[in-house]
Amino acid sequence: MDLASLIGLIGAVGMILAAMIAGGGVAPFIDTQSILIVFGGTFFGVMYANPLPVFLGSFGAMAKAFMPKAAKLDECVERMVELAAMSRKDGMMALEGQEVPDKFWAKGMQMLVDGADEKKLTKQMQTEIGAMKTRHEAMQGVVGAWIDIAPAMGMIGTLVGLVLMLGNMADPKAIGPAMAVALLTTLYGAFIANVLFMPMRTVLENYTAAEITYRGMVITGLQNIARSESPRNIQDELVANLPPAAQAKLEAAA
Repeated sequence: MDLASLIGLIGAVGMILAAMIAGGGVAPFIDTQSILIVFGGTFFGVMYANPLPVFLGSFGAMAKAFMPKAAKLDECVERMVELAAMSRKDGMMALEGQEVPDKFWAKGMQMLVDGADEKKLTKQMQTEIGAMKTRHEAMQGVVGAWIDIAPAMGMIGTLVGLVLMLGNMADPKAIGPAMAVALLTTLYGAFIANVLFMPMRTVLENYTAAEITYRGMVITGLQNIARSESPRNIQDELVANLPPAAQAKLEAAA
């Protein structure tokens, strides 16, 4: 679990609730009409903007903002160096059945075992990276739709509230509830867009970038194994993707 994302969300919501409570309580900020317009309207608006499978699948993708499966790049380098040494000593067949962290790596390694050349390996695995990126961008597009539509629904709610207020100016008791709808819908729209989904999209984009970096390292490592490069040369090429502290640690252990 990504504690930074979880703590950040809880902290942001907590600060808003604390300000509400300090101002007299949370109850004045809860309005059924506003909730229906903004939350309900945004939900169905986002559904309208995306194919149903993508819309439904986006909820699982959103969970990755809090439970990302981040690859450990230093362990990737270490394992790739071990496999390179193994293949140079005993041939490509020695790689068969070796444990690796994920299916992407296992598929590339099996291609080497089956005799695929470097060009075919690279083309196949780059295609898979492209497909992954397309899937991730589709899910991020759903999150972006929440960011775009929620404030618009808030503005629609504001206009509805103003129309109700202006239509009942003769009744002073109706002015307050209508004004509450007008203001709370804007608040709800801003909350959904800026507190919930905008940070989430940034986290998901960072996750995609990290996954592309990791998969690129896997491809580079397997390309070098296909060319029978020395394990040391492979390590030197792969560690360039690591932070300086991790580079120093690996180089010291070599």
